[in-house]
Amino acid sequence: MIKIIGAGLAGCEAAWQCARRDIEVELYEMRPVKSTPAHQTDKFAELVCSNSLKSESENTAPWLLKEEMRRAGSLLIKLAQETSVPAGHALAVDRDAFAARVTEVLSAEPLIKVIREEVTHINENDGITVIATGPLTSDALSQEVARLSGSDHLFFYDSISPIVEADSIDMSRVYMAARYNKGTADYINCPFTKEEYDKFYDALISAQSVDGHEWEKLAYFEGCLPIEEIGRRGRDTLRFGPMKPVGLDDPRTGRWPYAVVQLRQENLRADSYNLVGFQNHLKFGEQARVLRLIPGLENAKFLRYGQIHRNTYINAPTLLTELMNMKQHPNVFFAGQISGVEGYTESIAMGMLVGMHIARIAQGLAAVTPPRETALGSLVNYLTRADVKSFQPANITFDLLPQLDEATRKRVRDKKVRHKMVCNQALKASAEWLELCSSLLSPSPAAMS
Repeated sequence: MIKIIGAGLAGCEAAWQCARRDIEVELYEMRPVKSTPAHQTDKFAELVCSNSLKSESENTAPWLLKEEMRRAGSLLIKLAQETSVPAGHALAVDRDAFAARVTEVLSAEPLIKVIREEVTHINENDGITVIATGPLTSDALSQEVARLSGSDHLFFYDSISPIVEADSIDMSRVYMAARYNKGTADYINCPFTKEEYDKFYDALISAQSVDGHEWEKLAYFEGCLPIEEIGRRGRDTLRFGPMKPVGLDDPRTGRWPYAVVQLRQENLRADSYNLVGFQNHLKFGEQARVLRLIPGLENAKFLRYGQIHRNTYINAPTLLTELMNMKQHPNVFFAGQISGVEGYTESIAMGMLVGMHIARIAQGLAAVTPPRETALGSLVNYLTRADVKSFQPANITFDLLPQLDEATRKRVRDKKVRHKMVCNQALKASAEWLELCSSLLSPSPAAMS
C-alpha cells in the first residue's frame, strides 16, 4: 500500500494521480487531530496565504506550467478553475469552495483511504511513502526528515496577508482596475498621494512586530518578505514592490497614483478581499492601526490579520533523484513545498509528477521524468541540480527553462515572441512525453535505483 502523508495541494494531487491509475493509497492528514499555526479548517488543500495560482496570460511561465498540468490531467488545476473568482489575468479561487471540492472528490474515491492522524515515524524500508506535508510539517515529522536526510533540514519563514470585509471598504476612495488593463478590472486599487504614503510608511516602520521565540531564526524567503521588512530597506522600496502604481491608471485623474495597494477578491460571494502582497509580522492591534491608514480602509473590518509561520523544506539537490525520491532511501518521495518549490501551482505540479511516478512504479512500469524543455522538467532540473550551498525554494520562471539558441535570440528581439517560442517548444515536448508515458508498458528494470 502506498502511503501519502499530508492532504495539502501536493498530497491530494499525488493521491488522485494514483487512484486514476487504479492504485490504492492511504492518505494521512493530521488535522483536526492536530492543527497547525496557520490552518483554520480540517479541509484538504486549504490555502493559508494568497488565493491566487498566478497568471493565466498566455505564454507566461505560470500559464505554461498550468497548461502542461491541464494536459496531463491535474485534478486540482481543474477544481481551481471550477471554483475561480474574478482576478484579472490571474487564476484565483474561492479558497473555501476549493478546499471543500477537493475534500469532497478525494473522500468519495474508493481507492483513497483517508486516515486522520499525525505520522511521526517513517519506515523507509516498508513500501513507498510520499512526504507531502508542506511548509507546516509537524515538529515530530520534521525530526524524522532530519534523520532521513542525515543532516539538519532547512527552513524559512513565510507570511499570510490580511483579509478585510468588503462592506467595510470605502468605495468612494478607490477604483477598479487591472495592471495595464490586462484581463478584467477585478482589483480594488487604493491610491496614495505622497503625503498619505509618507504617513503610512512612517507608521509601518515604527509599528511593533510580534515577539519572536528564542528558537526562531527569521530567515525570510526573499520572494515573500513581510511588508515591514521591505520598507526597512528604504523609503521607496514599497513603491517599487507591493505598492507599485505602474500601469494602474486612476480614472479620476488619468494618471498613476504615487503608490497603490491592491485588494483581490477572496471568494465567489465577493464579501471579502485580501491585501495583495501585504503579508506582515506585526501585532494585530498594530496592523489595524497601520492598515487603516490605507485610503479606503479607514474603517476596515479585518476578517483575518497577517501572520507568520515556519516553512520547512529540504535541500533537494543534495537529497533527491529526478523521480523526487531520496538517493539514500529510494522508497521515500517528497512532493510539494517541502521538496523545495515555492507556490501553489508548483506544489500541485510536484504532487502530480510524484503521483504519476509512484503509480507506474507500483505497476512495475518505468517512471519517466518530463523533458528539460518543459516547465515541469525545468522545475525538476532546478530541484535536483541547483547549487546546494545557496539553494532556495523557486517559483516557475522563464529563467529556469532552457534558453533559445544565440542565433534565434539575435534574430528575434521581441521578448514576448521569444517567450511564445519557448512555450511552444515546451508544449511540444510535453505532448511527446505524455505519449511516451502512455505507450511505455515494459516493466522498469531499475525504477527505484
